[in-house]
Amino acid sequence: MGFVKSLEEIMASIKPTADFYDAEMLTMFWETKPEIAAKLIPPPLQPTKAPIAMAFVANYPSTNFDVTYRESALLLRAQFKGEEGGYCLAMHVTNDMAMAGGREVFGFPKKMADIHFSRTGDTVKGWTERRGIRFMEVQADLNGRINAPDAVDQLMGGNVQPGGSIQAVAYNFKYFPAPEGGSFDYPPRLVKQETLFRPKEIAAGTVELTFKPSAYDPWSEVAVVRMLGGMYTKGDNSMLGGKVVAVADMIQFLPHAFLKWDMK
Repeated sequence: MGFVKSLEEIMASIKPTADFYDAEMLTMFWETKPEIAAKLIPPPLQPTKAPIAMAFVANYPSTNFDVTYRESALLLRAQFKGEEGGYCLAMHVTNDMAMAGGREVFGFPKKMADIHFSRTGDTVKGWTERRGIRFMEVQADLNGRINAPDAVDQLMGGNVQPGGSIQAVAYNFKYFPAPEGGSFDYPPRLVKQETLFRPKEIAAGTVELTFKPSAYDPWSEVAVVRMLGGMYTKGDNSMLGGKVVAVADMIQFLPHAFLKWDMK
């Protein structure tokens, strides 16, 4: 193995899916303001009827791509041509290869951060911290209830498959600045990517979620109007290949083109 790879080495490294084993995730759902969703979701994506936001914190102890790490993310429920998914506003990881892979292949707006995830009995805690600011902190009580009992259907953002697996859609925009500056390398591309979750354990819980303002990680901008609840899962997940489904207008997209970099 060296700087230049042989065809055999390249072919041996290709995997049809990115697989996560015994992945632990705590996912939180809340209603935000319609005007926030309208402002933050760029066309050709559109907000859904209900302005639902979600965040998660996760621990990935084993993968098929030789990387273990923790991750957290912030998403808004959006739709493209009638198909709903999660538009990723921010994603943080604790490993540089996990950051590079997600950004360069699928367009996830990843940054490096310090992330905590722990479970003690029925209590799950997590937080994300960058530049000395712990801008997201969560605690969930896995008591079988959720904060808003009438919102059970709202928490199911994916399609339940035979056998109990869940297929979830993520939407990202893949783009890079032009080397000459002042523009894009190519028109931003909307990428649809699906992940198959196969939970071995799933538990509902009531959630306490705290955001702290940060100029570089403005998760607090997605205001919590009504906390819906949380879901803890442990199981095996597979990231499937992505697909470019649309090309965005460069001028319309420009205000949204700074999720990957720290910029005040």
